[in-house]
Amino acid sequence: MQMLTRFLNYWKDFVKSYRTVTSFRWLIIGVLVGTMSGLVAVAFFWLVEIGKFIIQHNLAGIVSPEPAGEGIFHGPAGQFRPWVIPVFTTATGLLTGWLVSRFIPETMNGGTDGTDATINAFHNQGGIIKPRVAIIRGLCSVLTIASGGSAGREGPITQMCAAVGSWLAKIFQLSAKERRLLLLAGAAGGLGAIFRAPLGGALTAVEVIYREDFEAEAILPSVMSSVVSYSIFTFFYGTDPIFGIPPFSFHDPRELIFYGLLAFVCAASGWMYIKTFYFIKYHIFMPLREKIGLMLSMGLGGLSMGIIGILYPHAAMDGVLTGGLLSGGYGWLELAILSQMPALGMCYIIVGKTLATSVTIGSGMSGGMFAPALFVGGMSGGLVGKVGHHFFPDIVTQPGAYILVGMAAFFAGVANAPIGPLIMVTELTQGYGLLAPLMLASAICIVLGRKSSLYEHQVENKFDSPAHAEDATINILEQMHVSDFYNPGEVIVLEEGTTLKALTDIIANSSQLDYPVKRADGWYSGVISINNVRNWMFEEGLHELVVVRDLMTRSVYVRPDYDLYQALLRFVSTDYSQIPVVEQEDTSAIIGLINRADVFQAYAEAIAEMKSDSEDEV
Repeated sequence: MQMLTRFLNYWKDFVKSYRTVTSFRWLIIGVLVGTMSGLVAVAFFWLVEIGKFIIQHNLAGIVSPEPAGEGIFHGPAGQFRPWVIPVFTTATGLLTGWLVSRFIPETMNGGTDGTDATINAFHNQGGIIKPRVAIIRGLCSVLTIASGGSAGREGPITQMCAAVGSWLAKIFQLSAKERRLLLLAGAAGGLGAIFRAPLGGALTAVEVIYREDFEAEAILPSVMSSVVSYSIFTFFYGTDPIFGIPPFSFHDPRELIFYGLLAFVCAASGWMYIKTFYFIKYHIFMPLREKIGLMLSMGLGGLSMGIIGILYPHAAMDGVLTGGLLSGGYGWLELAILSQMPALGMCYIIVGKTLATSVTIGSGMSGGMFAPALFVGGMSGGLVGKVGHHFFPDIVTQPGAYILVGMAAFFAGVANAPIGPLIMVTELTQGYGLLAPLMLASAICIVLGRKSSLYEHQVENKFDSPAHAEDATINILEQMHVSDFYNPGEVIVLEEGTTLKALTDIIANSSQLDYPVKRADGWYSGVISINNVRNWMFEEGLHELVVVRDLMTRSVYVRPDYDLYQALLRFVSTDYSQIPVVEQEDTSAIIGLINRADVFQAYAEAIAEMKSDSEDEV
């Protein structure tokens, strides 16, 4: 009995903290979002890897190198059948086109990839991603990557886990603003898990939605979600980073010259990457879609990708044949970091990967642009490292480091995300030895690429986002507090066992419109509104049978320190005329009521005052 009492007390303290401490509330919600995002990432990664192993390894007999931290399935390669790749990519394109046009036609113009679709949902769709959109796009992404389409896992996992956050916000009946924050928390969880970089994933999620800003309010739930999701993912697949590479460090200040040159090369290849993608998408596949329909145009995109994939020269490696442009390509990056790829091969693969990715994603097939961007950026940086090491071996002593810096700088430039990719690379290398060149190259790339963006729905800053269009109204209400507008004093509080007859008498002798209800133990449990009981009051046969507990609706409250915007949200979500005001430390101690009319009146007066001040200035 004592243990039960202690548990109940702990539970009450927990509920009280959840309701009254905003940061604690976001921590709890972040853990929940991260848990679900981690499980989604685990399942998605497994499906992609088993699909690649079956289609590419066993059926096509093509074995691409895997980075040390991946490649969970192993076995002898099947007979070399390169025609399997275009067959499966074409079938995937046709299936994706049919599913999209049949079940989610609203996503046909959804943007670049899953990351861009998430950005669009944040700015223009109230933070809503429909579950069926995430499921269909996620499964189609599995097929695209597994069959050899040049696409990454990061875009789809961002969209799927963002949909988890959006769905949870709907379950908890959160506001549009809170739903957007959970959307980003879910995206952070997906990125943190799939990259095994919890801090980098969280920061990328909150900054990639803007070109010159970031969503500061989302940092706490995003970090918590990313950490939890990462922990769940690594429980299944281990904590080793994606790349098995030696530690790199920066020692010679003269080397900054070469890292500066790297930034210019990455900016140029980033410009080519973006322009090629948009040209193929809008000048080839968009006209094709209008002529032959979405399904056939995607099928043609899948066929084109499959042909490019098998026509690209295959290299013998350990007695088997390897494909250079298929799927994400992290294994090739690791080989390049370990100096096992010639400079000419890097040049060729930069052009090929750019073309293959543009065909795959530009045709509308599902997948991400994130991993291919890191691939192209890494190879671009690797070229600088190779050339620098050849002519200045005493200065450029570690050419592999240029690939890592190129990855971060390239993505920072094409996505206008300066911090997240930089942190990701430090987490991938498990050290900060390259921090100075990372910062320099990323900054230069952002400046050079400021007029272009890989993501079509990315906006300049909060002022350009429809998600923050209501901030002017919110700012007015946030400057006023409940303590200045509520009516302190005696409040009629009902007990759950009060009969309908007694309630009728109370209403008849009171001017109060809404009545808080408490349980026998004094815990505030609900609200009785006159609007809800008006029809019952004249049913005399029910006067002794019906009690307040049967008629009350959910409890809601404000504290004196709440601003009027928080009060307004509660009025809108409940339609109450009055809301109880409770003490700061005890949410069951009711000290007054605030009227809905008072909140509206305060807002109207503030607007009138602002207009008057503006006219006086003129």
